[in-house]
Amino acid sequence: MTLSLSRSLKNLSGQLERFINGRLWLKVLIALALGVLAGILLGPDLGLVSSETAQVITAWLALPGQVFLAVIQMIVVPLVIASIVRGLAANNNPVALRQNGIIAVAFIFVSTAIAAAIGIVLALYIQPGNYVDATDLVASASATAPVANNIQGFPGISELPNKLSALIPKNPLASMASGEMLQVILFSALLGIAMLSISAAQAKPLYDLLGALQEISLRIVSWAMQLAPLAVFGLITRLVANLGVEVLMSMLIYVLTVILGLLLISALYFLVAKMTLKMPFYSFFQHVRELLLLAFSTSSSAAIMPVSLQVVEDKLKIRPDIARFLIPLGATINMTGTALYQGVATVFLAQVFNVDLSLASYVFIVTMAVAASVGSPATPGAGIIILSMVLEGVGIPAAGIALILGVDRILDMCRTSVNVLGDVVTCGVVQYVNKDALPENQVAEV
Repeated sequence: MTLSLSRSLKNLSGQLERFINGRLWLKVLIALALGVLAGILLGPDLGLVSSETAQVITAWLALPGQVFLAVIQMIVVPLVIASIVRGLAANNNPVALRQNGIIAVAFIFVSTAIAAAIGIVLALYIQPGNYVDATDLVASASATAPVANNIQGFPGISELPNKLSALIPKNPLASMASGEMLQVILFSALLGIAMLSISAAQAKPLYDLLGALQEISLRIVSWAMQLAPLAVFGLITRLVANLGVEVLMSMLIYVLTVILGLLLISALYFLVAKMTLKMPFYSFFQHVRELLLLAFSTSSSAAIMPVSLQVVEDKLKIRPDIARFLIPLGATINMTGTALYQGVATVFLAQVFNVDLSLASYVFIVTMAVAASVGSPATPGAGIIILSMVLEGVGIPAAGIALILGVDRILDMCRTSVNVLGDVVTCGVVQYVNKDALPENQVAEV
Protein backbone atom coordinates (compact mmCIF):
# COMPACT_ATOMS: atom_id res chain seq x y z
CA MET A 1 0.00 0.00 0.00
CA THR A 2 2.96 2.32 0.56
CA LEU A 3 3.55 2.87 -3.18
CA SER A 4 -0.14 3.29 -4.00
CA LEU A 5 -0.59 5.75 -1.15
CA SER A 6 2.41 7.80 -2.28
CA ARG A 7 1.13 7.84 -5.88
CA SER A 8 -2.26 8.97 -4.61
CA LEU A 9 -0.73 11.86 -2.71
CA LYS A 10 1.30 12.86 -5.76
CA ASN A 11 -1.89 12.93 -7.80
CA LEU A 12 -3.67 14.90 -5.09
CA SER A 13 -1.06 17.65 -5.09
CA GLY A 14 -0.49 17.71 -8.83
CA GLN A 15 -3.23 20.17 -9.66
CA LEU A 16 -2.32 22.69 -6.96
CA GLU A 17 1.39 22.31 -7.70
CA ARG A 18 0.76 23.53 -11.23
CA PHE A 19 -0.94 26.60 -9.80
CA ILE A 20 2.08 27.26 -7.57
CA ASN A 21 4.49 26.87 -10.48
CA GLY A 22 2.26 29.26 -12.42
CA ARG A 23 2.85 31.89 -9.73
CA LEU A 24 -0.75 31.98 -8.53
CA TRP A 25 0.38 33.84 -5.42
CA LEU A 26 1.89 36.61 -7.59
CA LYS A 27 -1.34 36.95 -9.52
CA VAL A 28 -3.20 37.24 -6.23
CA LEU A 29 -0.89 39.96 -4.92
CA ILE A 30 -1.33 41.89 -8.18
CA ALA A 31 -5.10 41.44 -7.88
CA LEU A 32 -4.90 42.73 -4.30
CA ALA A 33 -3.14 45.92 -5.41
CA LEU A 34 -5.54 46.44 -8.32
CA GLY A 35 -8.47 45.87 -5.98
CA VAL A 36 -7.30 48.63 -3.66
CA LEU A 37 -6.93 50.98 -6.66
CA ALA A 38 -10.37 50.07 -8.05
CA GLY A 39 -11.90 50.50 -4.60
CA ILE A 40 -10.45 54.00 -4.32
CA LEU A 41 -11.87 54.92 -7.76
CA LEU A 42 -15.32 53.59 -6.84
CA GLY A 43 -15.25 54.77 -3.23
CA PRO A 44 -16.72 57.84 -1.57
CA ASP A 45 -13.38 59.69 -1.31
CA LEU A 46 -13.12 60.67 -5.00
CA GLY A 47 -16.85 60.82 -5.70
CA LEU A 48 -16.47 59.64 -9.30
CA VAL A 49 -19.62 57.48 -9.12
CA SER A 50 -22.70 57.59 -6.94
CA SER A 51 -22.89 55.29 -3.91
CA GLU A 52 -25.78 53.34 -5.47
CA THR A 53 -23.82 52.71 -8.68
CA ALA A 54 -20.73 51.74 -6.68
CA GLN A 55 -22.72 49.21 -4.68
CA VAL A 56 -24.05 47.58 -7.85
CA ILE A 57 -20.61 47.42 -9.47
CA THR A 58 -18.82 46.10 -6.38
CA ALA A 59 -21.56 43.52 -5.74
CA TRP A 60 -20.93 42.00 -9.17
CA LEU A 61 -17.16 42.30 -8.82
CA ALA A 62 -17.38 40.41 -5.51
CA LEU A 63 -19.36 37.52 -7.06
CA PRO A 64 -16.26 35.43 -7.93
CA GLY A 65 -15.07 35.88 -4.33
CA GLN A 66 -18.38 34.72 -2.93
CA VAL A 67 -18.35 31.69 -5.23
CA PHE A 68 -14.76 30.93 -4.25
CA LEU A 69 -15.54 31.05 -0.51
CA ALA A 70 -18.68 28.95 -0.95
CA VAL A 71 -16.84 26.23 -2.86
CA ILE A 72 -14.05 26.09 -0.28
CA GLN A 73 -16.55 25.82 2.57
CA MET A 74 -18.47 23.16 0.66
CA ILE A 75 -15.48 20.88 0.19
CA VAL A 76 -13.81 21.21 3.60
CA VAL A 77 -15.77 18.46 5.36
CA PRO A 78 -15.27 15.64 2.79
CA LEU A 79 -11.60 16.57 2.38
CA VAL A 80 -10.95 16.50 6.15
CA ILE A 81 -12.81 13.21 6.62
CA ALA A 82 -10.99 11.45 3.79
CA SER A 83 -7.58 12.75 4.85
CA ILE A 84 -7.87 11.89 8.55
CA VAL A 85 -9.38 8.43 8.05
CA ARG A 86 -6.80 7.44 5.42
CA GLY A 87 -3.97 8.93 7.49
CA LEU A 88 -4.94 6.86 10.51
CA ALA A 89 -5.76 3.69 8.57
CA ALA A 90 -2.34 3.77 6.86
CA ASN A 91 -0.54 3.38 10.19
CA ASN A 92 -0.19 0.00 11.90
CA ASN A 93 1.64 1.25 15.01
CA PRO A 94 -1.03 2.36 17.56
CA VAL A 95 1.58 3.27 20.18
CA ALA A 96 3.38 5.66 17.84
CA LEU A 97 0.03 7.05 16.68
CA ARG A 98 -1.00 7.84 20.25
CA GLN A 99 2.36 9.42 21.04
CA ASN A 100 2.22 11.55 17.90
CA GLY A 101 -1.23 12.83 18.83
CA ILE A 102 -0.30 13.68 22.42
CA ILE A 103 2.86 15.54 21.42
CA ALA A 104 1.06 17.46 18.66
CA VAL A 105 -1.89 18.51 20.82
CA ALA A 106 0.40 19.63 23.66
CA PHE A 107 2.52 21.71 21.28
CA ILE A 108 -0.54 23.23 19.61
CA PHE A 109 -2.18 24.21 22.91
CA VAL A 110 0.99 25.76 24.31
CA SER A 111 1.78 27.70 21.12
CA THR A 112 -1.83 28.91 20.85
CA ALA A 113 -1.77 30.20 24.44
CA ILE A 114 1.57 31.95 23.83
CA ALA A 115 0.20 33.55 20.66
CA ALA A 116 -2.88 34.92 22.45
CA ALA A 117 -0.68 36.28 25.26
CA ILE A 118 1.64 37.99 22.77
CA GLY A 119 -1.37 39.61 21.13
CA ILE A 120 -2.59 40.98 24.46
CA VAL A 121 0.83 42.34 25.43
CA LEU A 122 1.32 44.05 22.05
CA ALA A 123 -2.11 45.67 22.18
CA LEU A 124 -1.52 46.90 25.74
CA TYR A 125 1.84 48.36 24.76
CA ILE A 126 0.88 49.96 21.42
CA GLN A 127 -2.72 50.83 22.41
CA PRO A 128 -4.16 50.92 18.86
CA GLY A 129 -7.64 51.75 20.19
CA ASN A 130 -6.48 55.24 21.14
CA TYR A 131 -6.08 56.11 17.44
CA VAL A 132 -9.67 55.34 16.48
CA ASP A 133 -12.86 57.40 16.54
CA ALA A 134 -15.37 54.71 17.50
CA THR A 135 -18.48 56.69 16.59
CA ASP A 136 -17.72 57.16 12.90
CA LEU A 137 -16.25 53.71 12.43
CA VAL A 138 -19.14 51.81 14.00
CA ALA A 139 -21.60 53.81 11.90
CA SER A 140 -19.77 53.03 8.66
CA ALA A 141 -19.07 49.39 9.43
CA SER A 142 -22.43 48.39 10.89
CA ALA A 143 -23.88 47.88 7.42
CA THR A 144 -21.08 45.58 6.32
CA ALA A 145 -22.41 42.39 7.96
CA PRO A 146 -24.81 41.32 10.72
CA VAL A 147 -23.39 41.02 14.20
CA ALA A 148 -24.04 37.98 16.36
CA ASN A 149 -25.86 38.95 19.56
CA ASN A 150 -26.55 35.55 21.08
CA ILE A 151 -23.01 34.31 21.64
CA GLN A 152 -22.51 32.48 24.91
CA GLY A 153 -19.48 32.92 27.10
CA PHE A 154 -17.13 30.25 28.35
CA PRO A 155 -19.10 27.48 30.13
CA GLY A 156 -18.93 27.11 33.89
CA ILE A 157 -17.41 24.09 35.61
CA SER A 158 -20.83 22.51 36.15
CA GLU A 159 -21.55 22.73 32.42
CA LEU A 160 -18.26 21.20 31.25
CA PRO A 161 -19.38 17.52 31.49
CA ASN A 162 -22.31 18.23 29.17
CA LYS A 163 -20.08 20.22 26.83
CA LEU A 164 -17.54 17.39 26.68
CA SER A 165 -20.16 14.72 26.03
CA ALA A 166 -21.64 16.93 23.31
CA LEU A 167 -18.36 16.64 21.40
CA ILE A 168 -19.32 13.06 20.49
CA PRO A 169 -21.45 13.40 17.35
CA LYS A 170 -24.80 11.70 17.95
CA ASN A 171 -25.57 12.27 14.29
CA PRO A 172 -22.40 12.51 12.20
CA LEU A 173 -24.32 13.65 9.12
CA ALA A 174 -25.88 16.53 11.07
CA SER A 175 -22.43 17.55 12.33
CA MET A 176 -21.12 17.54 8.77
CA ALA A 177 -24.07 19.59 7.54
CA SER A 178 -23.66 22.22 10.27
CA GLY A 179 -19.87 22.41 9.91
CA GLU A 180 -19.05 21.32 13.47
CA MET A 181 -15.49 20.46 12.63
CA LEU A 182 -14.36 19.08 15.98
CA GLN A 183 -17.17 16.54 15.94
CA VAL A 184 -16.32 15.69 12.34
CA ILE A 185 -12.68 15.13 13.32
CA LEU A 186 -13.63 12.88 16.26
CA PHE A 187 -15.90 10.82 14.03
CA SER A 188 -13.18 10.54 11.38
CA ALA A 189 -10.56 9.57 13.97
CA LEU A 190 -12.83 6.88 15.40
CA LEU A 191 -13.54 5.54 11.91
CA GLY A 192 -9.84 5.45 11.05
CA ILE A 193 -8.90 3.68 14.29
CA ALA A 194 -11.70 1.16 13.77
CA MET A 195 -10.34 0.38 10.30
CA LEU A 196 -7.05 -0.59 11.97
CA SER A 197 -8.85 -3.20 14.07
CA ILE A 198 -10.24 -5.15 11.11
CA SER A 199 -8.44 -7.07 8.41
CA ALA A 200 -6.80 -5.24 5.52
CA ALA A 201 -9.05 -7.03 3.02
CA GLN A 202 -12.18 -5.77 4.78
CA ALA A 203 -10.85 -2.20 5.12
CA LYS A 204 -9.67 -1.91 1.51
CA PRO A 205 -13.05 -0.98 -0.14
CA LEU A 206 -13.64 1.95 2.24
CA TYR A 207 -9.98 2.96 2.04
CA ASP A 208 -10.13 3.09 -1.76
CA LEU A 209 -13.46 4.95 -1.68
CA LEU A 210 -11.98 7.64 0.58
CA GLY A 211 -8.98 7.86 -1.74
CA ALA A 212 -11.34 8.62 -4.61
CA LEU A 213 -13.10 11.20 -2.41
CA GLN A 214 -9.75 12.87 -1.73
CA GLU A 215 -8.97 13.18 -5.41
CA ILE A 216 -12.44 14.46 -6.25
CA SER A 217 -12.24 17.02 -3.44
CA LEU A 218 -8.90 18.26 -4.70
CA ARG A 219 -10.19 18.53 -8.25
CA ILE A 220 -12.98 20.78 -6.99
CA VAL A 221 -10.45 22.83 -5.01
CA SER A 222 -8.31 23.21 -8.14
CA TRP A 223 -11.31 24.60 -10.01
CA ALA A 224 -11.93 27.07 -7.20
CA MET A 225 -8.26 28.11 -7.19
CA GLN A 226 -8.67 29.44 -10.73
CA LEU A 227 -11.00 32.06 -9.25
CA ALA A 228 -8.53 33.14 -6.55
CA PRO A 229 -7.15 36.28 -8.26
CA LEU A 230 -10.63 37.42 -9.33
CA ALA A 231 -11.94 36.60 -5.85
CA VAL A 232 -9.33 38.71 -4.09
CA PHE A 233 -9.76 41.58 -6.57
CA GLY A 234 -13.53 41.70 -6.13
CA LEU A 235 -13.58 41.34 -2.35
CA ILE A 236 -10.88 43.98 -1.78
CA THR A 237 -12.54 46.36 -4.26
CA ARG A 238 -15.84 46.10 -2.38
CA LEU A 239 -14.09 46.52 0.96
CA VAL A 240 -12.26 49.72 -0.01
CA ALA A 241 -15.23 51.15 -1.96
CA ASN A 242 -17.66 50.60 0.93
CA LEU A 243 -15.49 51.92 3.75
CA GLY A 244 -13.28 54.44 2.01
CA VAL A 245 -9.58 55.09 2.44
CA GLU A 246 -10.06 57.39 5.43
CA VAL A 247 -11.77 54.69 7.48
CA LEU A 248 -9.14 52.11 6.54
CA MET A 249 -6.29 54.48 7.40
CA SER A 250 -7.78 55.13 10.83
CA MET A 251 -7.55 51.38 11.46
CA LEU A 252 -3.96 51.21 10.23
CA ILE A 253 -2.36 51.06 13.71
CA TYR A 254 -4.63 48.14 14.65
CA VAL A 255 -3.77 46.30 11.42
CA LEU A 256 -0.04 46.90 11.91
CA THR A 257 -0.25 45.68 15.52
CA VAL A 258 -1.78 42.38 14.39
CA ILE A 259 0.78 41.99 11.60
CA LEU A 260 3.65 42.70 14.01
CA GLY A 261 2.35 40.00 16.33
CA LEU A 262 2.05 37.53 13.45
CA LEU A 263 5.64 38.28 12.45
CA LEU A 264 6.79 37.56 16.03
CA ILE A 265 4.96 34.22 16.04
CA SER A 266 6.45 33.38 12.64
CA ALA A 267 9.94 34.13 13.97
CA LEU A 268 9.34 31.78 16.90
CA TYR A 269 8.14 29.08 14.50
CA PHE A 270 11.23 29.51 12.32
CA LEU A 271 13.40 29.17 15.43
CA VAL A 272 11.63 25.95 16.44
CA ALA A 273 11.95 24.64 12.87
CA LYS A 274 15.69 25.33 12.90
CA MET A 275 16.08 23.29 16.10
CA THR A 276 13.83 20.39 15.13
CA LEU A 277 14.39 20.06 11.37
CA LYS A 278 18.13 20.80 11.55
CA MET A 279 18.19 23.13 8.55
CA PRO A 280 19.15 26.79 8.06
CA PHE A 281 16.51 29.51 8.16
CA TYR A 282 16.92 30.26 4.47
CA SER A 283 16.49 26.63 3.38
CA PHE A 284 13.35 26.22 5.46
CA PHE A 285 11.97 29.50 4.13
CA GLN A 286 12.61 28.40 0.54
CA HIS A 287 10.71 25.16 1.15
CA VAL A 288 7.63 26.81 2.68
CA ARG A 289 7.63 30.19 0.91
CA GLU A 290 5.18 29.39 -1.85
CA LEU A 291 2.99 27.33 0.50
CA LEU A 292 2.60 30.34 2.81
CA LEU A 293 1.90 32.68 -0.10
CA LEU A 294 -0.74 30.28 -1.36
CA ALA A 295 -2.27 30.17 2.14
CA PHE A 296 -2.26 33.98 2.11
CA SER A 297 -4.12 34.06 -1.19
CA THR A 298 -6.80 31.50 -0.26
CA SER A 299 -7.32 32.38 3.43
CA SER A 300 -8.05 28.69 4.03
CA SER A 301 -5.68 26.14 5.54
CA ALA A 302 -8.04 23.37 4.43
CA ALA A 303 -7.91 24.44 0.78
CA ILE A 304 -4.14 23.99 0.57
CA MET A 305 -3.98 20.84 2.70
CA PRO A 306 -2.72 18.67 -0.20
CA VAL A 307 0.08 21.15 -0.92
CA SER A 308 0.99 21.17 2.78
CA LEU A 309 1.26 17.39 2.67
CA GLN A 310 3.54 17.53 -0.35
CA VAL A 311 5.82 20.15 1.23
CA VAL A 312 6.26 18.38 4.57
CA GLU A 313 6.81 14.96 3.02
CA ASP A 314 8.86 15.72 -0.09
CA LYS A 315 10.78 18.86 0.92
CA LEU A 316 11.02 18.67 4.73
CA LYS A 317 11.29 14.84 4.81
CA ILE A 318 8.63 14.36 7.48
CA ARG A 319 7.53 10.73 7.86
CA PRO A 320 4.26 10.03 5.98
CA ASP A 321 2.55 8.55 9.06
CA ILE A 322 3.08 11.86 10.88
CA ALA A 323 2.28 14.19 7.97
CA ARG A 324 -0.92 12.43 6.87
CA PHE A 325 -2.31 12.47 10.39
CA LEU A 326 -1.22 15.91 11.63
CA ILE A 327 -1.75 18.12 8.56
CA PRO A 328 -5.53 17.49 8.41
CA LEU A 329 -5.73 17.70 12.20
CA GLY A 330 -3.70 20.91 12.34
CA ALA A 331 -5.82 22.53 9.64
CA THR A 332 -8.71 22.45 12.10
CA ILE A 333 -7.25 22.84 15.60
CA ASN A 334 -3.92 24.65 15.07
CA MET A 335 -4.94 28.34 15.04
CA THR A 336 -2.04 30.30 16.53
CA GLY A 337 -2.41 33.18 14.09
CA THR A 338 -6.11 33.37 14.87
CA ALA A 339 -5.43 33.28 18.63
CA LEU A 340 -2.98 36.19 18.38
CA TYR A 341 -5.51 38.15 16.33
CA GLN A 342 -8.15 37.53 19.02
CA GLY A 343 -5.84 38.84 21.73
CA VAL A 344 -5.08 42.05 19.83
CA ALA A 345 -8.67 42.58 18.67
CA THR A 346 -10.19 42.09 22.13
CA VAL A 347 -7.85 44.55 23.83
CA PHE A 348 -8.22 46.97 20.89
CA LEU A 349 -12.01 46.98 21.17
CA ALA A 350 -11.80 47.30 24.95
CA GLN A 351 -9.73 50.46 24.41
CA VAL A 352 -12.14 51.80 21.79
CA PHE A 353 -15.22 51.28 23.98
CA ASN A 354 -13.46 52.18 27.26
CA VAL A 355 -14.01 48.75 28.82
CA ASP A 356 -11.64 48.05 31.72
CA LEU A 357 -10.21 44.53 31.57
CA SER A 358 -9.02 42.85 34.76
CA LEU A 359 -6.33 40.18 35.11
CA ALA A 360 -9.12 37.60 35.16
CA SER A 361 -10.35 39.00 31.82
CA TYR A 362 -6.94 38.53 30.25
CA VAL A 363 -6.77 34.95 31.54
CA PHE A 364 -10.25 34.40 30.10
CA ILE A 365 -9.15 35.76 26.71
CA VAL A 366 -6.18 33.38 26.54
CA THR A 367 -8.23 30.40 27.75
CA MET A 368 -11.10 31.12 25.38
CA ALA A 369 -8.74 31.67 22.45
CA VAL A 370 -7.26 28.21 23.01
CA ALA A 371 -10.60 26.49 23.64
CA ALA A 372 -12.54 28.18 20.85
CA SER A 373 -9.83 27.67 18.24
CA VAL A 374 -10.18 23.90 18.56
CA GLY A 375 -12.69 22.77 15.98
CA SER A 376 -13.17 26.13 14.30
CA PRO A 377 -13.78 25.93 10.54
CA ALA A 378 -10.58 25.96 8.47
CA THR A 379 -12.23 28.43 6.12
CA PRO A 380 -12.08 32.19 5.50
CA GLY A 381 -13.68 34.32 8.22
CA ALA A 382 -13.59 31.71 10.99
CA GLY A 383 -11.68 34.08 13.27
CA ILE A 384 -14.66 36.43 13.52
CA ILE A 385 -16.85 33.58 14.76
CA ILE A 386 -14.37 32.77 17.51
CA LEU A 387 -13.79 36.42 18.40
CA SER A 388 -17.49 37.04 18.97
CA MET A 389 -17.47 34.45 21.77
CA VAL A 390 -14.46 36.08 23.42
CA LEU A 391 -15.98 39.56 23.29
CA GLU A 392 -19.21 38.50 24.95
CA GLY A 393 -17.25 36.90 27.78
CA VAL A 394 -15.45 40.14 28.72
CA GLY A 395 -18.36 42.54 28.28
CA ILE A 396 -17.34 44.31 25.06
CA PRO A 397 -20.30 45.59 22.96
CA ALA A 398 -21.35 43.39 20.06
CA ALA A 399 -20.92 46.38 17.73
CA GLY A 400 -17.18 45.76 18.05
CA ILE A 401 -17.46 42.96 15.49
CA ALA A 402 -18.82 45.40 12.91
CA LEU A 403 -16.03 47.81 13.78
CA ILE A 404 -13.19 45.49 12.76
CA LEU A 405 -14.99 43.48 10.10
CA GLY A 406 -13.98 45.92 7.38
CA VAL A 407 -10.28 45.09 7.64
CA ASP A 408 -10.73 41.46 8.69
CA ARG A 409 -10.28 40.14 5.16
CA ILE A 410 -6.73 41.48 4.99
CA LEU A 411 -5.85 40.13 8.43
CA ASP A 412 -7.52 36.80 7.67
CA MET A 413 -5.10 36.28 4.79
CA CYS A 414 -2.12 37.06 7.05
CA ARG A 415 -3.13 34.89 9.99
CA THR A 416 -3.95 31.92 7.73
CA SER A 417 -0.32 31.88 6.58
CA VAL A 418 0.81 31.72 10.22
CA ASN A 419 -1.69 28.93 10.94
CA VAL A 420 -0.32 26.89 8.03
CA LEU A 421 3.26 27.56 9.14
CA GLY A 422 2.25 26.22 12.55
CA ASP A 423 0.94 23.01 10.95
CA VAL A 424 4.25 22.46 9.18
CA VAL A 425 6.35 23.16 12.29
CA THR A 426 4.14 20.89 14.43
CA CYS A 427 4.98 17.97 12.13
CA GLY A 428 8.68 18.72 12.57
CA VAL A 429 8.36 18.90 16.37
CA VAL A 430 6.50 15.59 16.56
CA GLN A 431 9.07 13.81 14.36
CA TYR A 432 11.94 15.29 16.39
CA VAL A 433 10.48 14.34 19.80
CA ASN A 434 9.25 10.94 18.68
CA LYS A 435 12.04 10.13 16.21
CA ASP A 436 12.71 6.64 17.61
CA ALA A 437 9.08 5.47 17.53
CA LEU A 438 9.13 4.10 13.97
CA PRO A 439 12.62 3.02 12.96
CA GLU A 440 11.45 1.58 9.67
CA ASN A 441 8.55 3.85 8.78
CA GLN A 442 5.97 1.11 9.15
CA VAL A 443 2.87 1.54 7.04
CA ALA A 444 -0.10 -0.77 6.90
CA GLU A 445 -0.61 -2.91 3.82
CA VAL A 446 -4.12 -2.53 2.39
